[in-house]
Amino acid sequence: MFQIRVHGRGGQGVVTAAELLSVAAFLEGRHAQAFPSFGSERTGAPVAAFCRIDDVPIRLREPVFEPDALIIQDPTLLRQHSVLDGLSPTGFVLVNSARTWAQLGLTDVVDRLPPSHAVLVPASALALTHIGRAVPNAALLGGFAALCGLMSLGSVVAAIEARFPSAVAAGNVCAARAAFEHVLAEIREVAHA
Repeated sequence: MFQIRVHGRGGQGVVTAAELLSVAAFLEGRHAQAFPSFGSERTGAPVAAFCRIDDVPIRLREPVFEPDALIIQDPTLLRQHSVLDGLSPTGFVLVNSARTWAQLGLTDVVDRLPPSHAVLVPASALALTHIGRAVPNAALLGGFAALCGLMSLGSVVAAIEARFPSAVAAGNVCAARAAFEHVLAEIREVAHA
């Protein structure tokens, strides 16, 4: 079973991101579940959502405490919450940021993970360019597909297109494709270093 925890703030599409991941997995013939965890339901409040993907039915129904992957939609949460807790030593981390790992104070985390398992992607900027709003979730899903190889970009695109009206989907698909390419470029750079 592959377990994913998504962290962000209310209004960033955290819950939608987990749901879209599960739909993309279903489209590839796998079993998946997605569910949120949040306190006060208000814009800007910290939100976490969970997604599990497996080749067999999933019976576990508790929050993800030991994720194989983390998607961090809002890097300010890195200072306020223990979003990295429980991450597998071979896990993946995708953070929405245009800053460097050193600027985020996370070089020690990156150094503990296998090469190419931690990538920064400016998902909010990509969303602003392609959607007109800085909602990073769709872009991060494209980046996640490139980072983990758990699902194809085509399945992520199909999940986005199934969820949103065509005009909204088009911008989100462009943001997801741009983030996919960005992450692939980052992985190639690490491989050639």
